[in-house]
Amino acid sequence: MSPSDGPEVTRIAALGAGLIGRSWAALFLAAGKDVAVHDPAPGAEQHVRESVEHAWPTLRALGLAASNAPEGELVFCTDAREAVEGAQFVQESVPERVAIKHALYAHIEGALAPDAVVATSASGLTLTELQGGWEDPRRFVLGHPFNPPHLIPLVEVMGNDRTAGGVVGRARAFYESVGKVTIEVRREVPGHVANRLQAALWREAIHLVNEGVASVVDVDKAVSSGPGLRWATMGPTHLFHLGADGGLEQFCEHYADSFNTWWDDLGVPHLDDATVATLVEGMREVTATVPHAELASRRDALLTAVVAATHPRAGR
Repeated sequence: MSPSDGPEVTRIAALGAGLIGRSWAALFLAAGKDVAVHDPAPGAEQHVRESVEHAWPTLRALGLAASNAPEGELVFCTDAREAVEGAQFVQESVPERVAIKHALYAHIEGALAPDAVVATSASGLTLTELQGGWEDPRRFVLGHPFNPPHLIPLVEVMGNDRTAGGVVGRARAFYESVGKVTIEVRREVPGHVANRLQAALWREAIHLVNEGVASVVDVDKAVSSGPGLRWATMGPTHLFHLGADGGLEQFCEHYADSFNTWWDDLGVPHLDDATVATLVEGMREVTATVPHAELASRRDALLTAVVAATHPRAGR
C-alpha cells in the first residue's frame, strides 16, 4: 500500500476543543475540509469559532487558506459518535488522561468509517498506553503537533507492530496535504522527539541560571539571537556539517574534545519549588512591563514571518 492509498479526506472529526483542538480545526478548515467538532465543555463552540477567526489572517499569510473565509463546513456535535460518522480522518485532542481517552475510544470505535484513520495529539502519553482503549487499534496512530498546530508545521507520526501496514503513511500523506511537515517516530520514548529536544535545551538553560552564569532573560536572548536563528533554517547536524570546509567529519575532528568537555559539564536541574521560583522571578523583567497577551501576539507575528520564510506553504 502506498502512503497515499485510502479514501480522499473531505470530512474530519476534531475531538476536543482546547487550545490544540481549536488550532487543528482552523487548519483543517483552511484546507477546505468539512470539520465536525465535539467537546462537552460549556462555550466550546464559541471558543472554536473565535479561534478560527483569530487564526485566519495567519493562515492566509502562510498560504494555507485560499479564501477570506472557510470554504468547508464547521459543525458541532453533542455526541462524539455523531462527530466521527462519515469522517475519513479523526484528530483526537482531549485532555491527557488515559481514562478519558480510553473512554472516548470505546465510545466512538463502533461508529468509525471502515477506512478512517484516528490520530491522537498526545504529547505526554505513549501510543502503547493509548492502544489499550481500543478493541482493534490497527487504524490508530500518534499524530503529535507542535503547538500551535495551525502555525508550526511539525507533526510527529508513529505506529507500532499493532498498527496496520500503510496507516502511518496515510496519516503522513494527509498531514502533508494540509501543509504540515511530518517525521516518523520509529521507537517509542517518552516525549517523542521534539519535546525531548526542547527539554534538553531548557534543562541546560535552567542550570546556567541556577549556577549564576546568566539571567533568565539573557539565557533566552542567547538562544533567540544566536543558535535559535540557525535552527529555524536547518537542524543541528546539518548546521555542524556546514561548520567546516570538510563537512561533518572534519567538524567532529576539530571540535569533538570541546563537545565532550561541554557534555560532561552539563547540569541536571529539577523543577523543584526553589527552581520554579527563580525562573518566575527572572521572568518578571519581562512580565512586569509586557502583558501576557501582547507577548503572545509578538511571538505569533514573529513565528508567522519565520515560517513563511523557511517553509513556504509549509512544504506543499
